[in-house]
Amino acid sequence: MTITVDQIKTLREETGAGIMDVRKALTESDGDTKKAKAWLEKKGMKRAAEKSDRTTEAGYVFSYVHFNGKVGSLVKLACETDFVAKTEDFQNLGKEIAMQVASMKPETIEELLKQDFLKDTSKTIEALIKLISGKTGENIKVVSIACL
Repeated sequence: MTITVDQIKTLREETGAGIMDVRKALTESDGDTKKAKAWLEKKGMKRAAEKSDRTTEAGYVFSYVHFNGKVGSLVKLACETDFVAKTEDFQNLGKEIAMQVASMKPETIEELLKQDFLKDTSKTIEALIKLISGKTGENIKVVSIACL
């Protein structure tokens, strides 16, 4: 099957993966976008596992306060460089995890990582972090959490 530029462009916009990875994923899946996304996700998880030993000295502190002002949380998320800490993917990840902490009130980071992600219960928080880690090419870790 011939893979079109439009298919590559669309999948790249949806996943943020590199052009060559998107092309290979579409080729491997015979142009099936759903299978290609699964292929890219699997590759991202593998990349994240390979980077898990790297030092995370940069990062950001995220907060969430519920609209009624009665529940809030703080999350410190670390990565390898300030460049990645400023990316939209990293910023969105931090906000989502802060909302998760406020909603589910995990007592430990380990408990948080095992929880199903509220907005997509097919993924855990740990899997969500690995997806973004694979996408950014850096190790990402939750350093601390607090629910108020």
